[in-house]
Amino acid sequence: MTQLQQKNSHNASGGPRIFGWCMYDWANSAYVTTVVAGVLPIYLATGIVGKAGVHIGDTVVNADTLWACLVGAAALFVFLCAPVLGSISDFSSAKKKFLMVFAYTGSISATLLYFCQSGDVWQTVILFLIAQIGYVGANVFYDAFLPQIASEDEIDWVSSKGFSYGYIGGGLQFAITLGLVAGGEVIGINQGLAARIGLGMAGLWWAGFTLFTLKNLKEAGAIEAIPEKYQSQPKIIAYTAIGITRTLGTIKKVRRFKHLLLFLIAFMVYNDGIQTVISMATIYGTEELKFSATVLMVTLLMIQIVAAGGALLFGRIASKIGAKRALMLALLLWSGVVTYAYFLHTVTEFFILGGIVGIVLGGSQALSRSFYGAMIPKEASAEFYGFYSVFSKFSAIWGPLVFALIRQITGTPRLAIISLIGFFIGGLILLAFVDEEKAKEAKRSGVF
Repeated sequence: MTQLQQKNSHNASGGPRIFGWCMYDWANSAYVTTVVAGVLPIYLATGIVGKAGVHIGDTVVNADTLWACLVGAAALFVFLCAPVLGSISDFSSAKKKFLMVFAYTGSISATLLYFCQSGDVWQTVILFLIAQIGYVGANVFYDAFLPQIASEDEIDWVSSKGFSYGYIGGGLQFAITLGLVAGGEVIGINQGLAARIGLGMAGLWWAGFTLFTLKNLKEAGAIEAIPEKYQSQPKIIAYTAIGITRTLGTIKKVRRFKHLLLFLIAFMVYNDGIQTVISMATIYGTEELKFSATVLMVTLLMIQIVAAGGALLFGRIASKIGAKRALMLALLLWSGVVTYAYFLHTVTEFFILGGIVGIVLGGSQALSRSFYGAMIPKEASAEFYGFYSVFSKFSAIWGPLVFALIRQITGTPRLAIISLIGFFIGGLILLAFVDEEKAKEAKRSGVF
């Protein structure tokens, strides 16, 4: 078969698979936009916890500190489990099954947030933790499909396309929620009920559109035979033991290849800043800037719209100057974002900030995923994306907790937000030393 025939064959077979893969981003982005970024932080602060805070022992914990700790705790759980789950899914060729289990566990829990009302602090905490674990756990397996559905030449563009689907899908659902919150009183719905409807709707949106992924995304690879020494064990124990063994083997492989490891460390550092900005933006606007829920949600909707184009824009930039340089450009812009956030006071300034965030958010996330995907072996993609998730979630632990600590000690989130610049500059410096070509050469030569 000629090279052109191979490319056409790949595109013909990859079309429905790529569509199904992108539709999962469309589905789960409703959760991350409405629940994680848009509605729940505000509803937690104003409707569930309130101004009095939460009494944990003799300590009074503010809503923004509690929220930061929740995000960090969910990240810690996935950090501990992701690499083993990735190894198991590679061995059993069950990425799609794992994806669906995590996705529907998360979406059902998100839907149940509808029933959380004033004072239901611990009910909200438990449901959010389960939903968040489902969301980040499913993404381990979702990301692992990327090297299998896209060629090396296409991977940056397909990754960007997935994120653009997510920003559009999440933006549409969030726009409906925003309409309910801003105009619900016209039809007799107060803001609290509107927020609860939006939370429940996000879970249903996630579950419903995941059906397109279930239909179109096909598993690649055959199931491996269980090694003889594990055959007498129940399958779950055998798969877990194999997963742990493979994870330890992957650690040894990664340690031998400095450029992949260096990128993972760089990613861990700068992603810490990104995830903290995403998770703390609305509660920063609520607690420190005293903006209304409508202002914050309109800004988030604008970010979603701009980010859809931002992901595709940075995909094009990467095709011109390379993924690494495009990613470094995004990190410079992120440094400007947190600096500007420290000084802003007005709604207009907040809208301007939202536009800049929208441009760099999609680009930095899409290019990070595809840059890593181009350096790992396809046959162990879930295993290696499990590691990617480990570094992602490990970083997502520390940013929110640092934010919470600085906020609690200083009494103001402004110093907490400006401190994030250290994550972006540190990640930028480490990324500069990553040699992408040497990493790809190692993959092709079978070093892994």
